[in-house]
Amino acid sequence: MAPVDKCLASMARLSLSQAARPTVSMVPRFLAPAALVQSRQASVVRVKKAPKKKPVSKDFRRHNFDKTDFPRFSLVEAMRILRAYEVGQPPSSIKYDLAISLKTARSGPVIKSSLRLPHAVGTDWRIAVICKEGSEIASAAAAAGAVAVGEQSLFEDIRKENINFDRLLCHEDSEKALQKAGLGRILGPKGLMPSARMKTIVSDVAKSIRDSAGSADYRERMGVIRLAVGQLNHTPEQLKANVSAILAKIKLECAEISEESHKEVHDVVLSTTNGPALSLSGKFTNEGEAVTPEQLSGPM
Repeated sequence: MAPVDKCLASMARLSLSQAARPTVSMVPRFLAPAALVQSRQASVVRVKKAPKKKPVSKDFRRHNFDKTDFPRFSLVEAMRILRAYEVGQPPSSIKYDLAISLKTARSGPVIKSSLRLPHAVGTDWRIAVICKEGSEIASAAAAAGAVAVGEQSLFEDIRKENINFDRLLCHEDSEKALQKAGLGRILGPKGLMPSARMKTIVSDVAKSIRDSAGSADYRERMGVIRLAVGQLNHTPEQLKANVSAILAKIKLECAEISEESHKEVHDVVLSTTNGPALSLSGKFTNEGEAVTPEQLSGPM
C-alpha cells in the first residue's frame, strides 16, 4: 500500500502546482480586493492644458493713423462740433477737456507736474498752507485766501482725515516738520503731498497762492494725460494758446525723460462735458471751412 499512497500523493501535488490561479473574473465581486476592481474599472482622466496667455507688450498699444482713415479735425472745426452739443448749457459750467495720448513704456517713468495757463480755466482751489502758527507767513497766507493755515494743528486735522482743501502748500521752513509728521500715507494717494518737484514746497506763500488760481495739475496715467484746458466761452485763439502751452510743456518733459525711456506725444483729443471726443489734426483751421474763428468767439 505504501507505493500506492506515495503515487497518489505525488499526483495530488502535481495537480495543485499546475492549477491556474483564480482571476478576478472567476472570483465573486464581493470577494475580490477593492484595488483590483478599481484598477479594471478606472477611466483615463485627461487633464486639459491651460491656454497660453498672450504676452503683454512692453509699450502701450497705439494705432497708426497714417494707415487708417481716422477722422481728425482742426481746432476750429472741433470747437464748432462740441459747442453744438452744449447748446442750452451755462457756459461757465462747461469746460474743454484735453486727453494727450503718449507713446511710452508701461513700466517707464511718468509725467507729473503743474502749469499756469495763459487763460485760466476758472477752477476755484481751496488751498491750505503748512507754516508756523502766528508767524508773518501765516498771516500773509490767510490774507492771500488760504482756507487753513498752521503746522501741528493742520497735521492733527490731516491725521483725522478732516481735509477740506484741494491743494496743500508747505513753506520751506516747515519742510522738516512735515517729513517728521509722516503724513505721506494719507496725503500721497490723494495727490496732496507737498514736494519740490511739484513746486508745492515754496518760499513765497502768497505768490504761490496767487499763481495757483490759474494753474492746472496733470499726471500721466496708463499712458494718457487728462486735464481741463478751457471754458466753453473761451475764443478759439484763447483755447489755442492754452493747448499750445500744455503741449510745449509736455514735449519738453518727454525730451528730458527720453534719456531713460522713449516717450513722445501720439494723439491729442479734445472733448467737453456732454460732447464727444475729437482727435485734433494739429491745425488751427482748414482752408474752405464754413465757420470762421470770429463766429465762435461770440455767445452761443
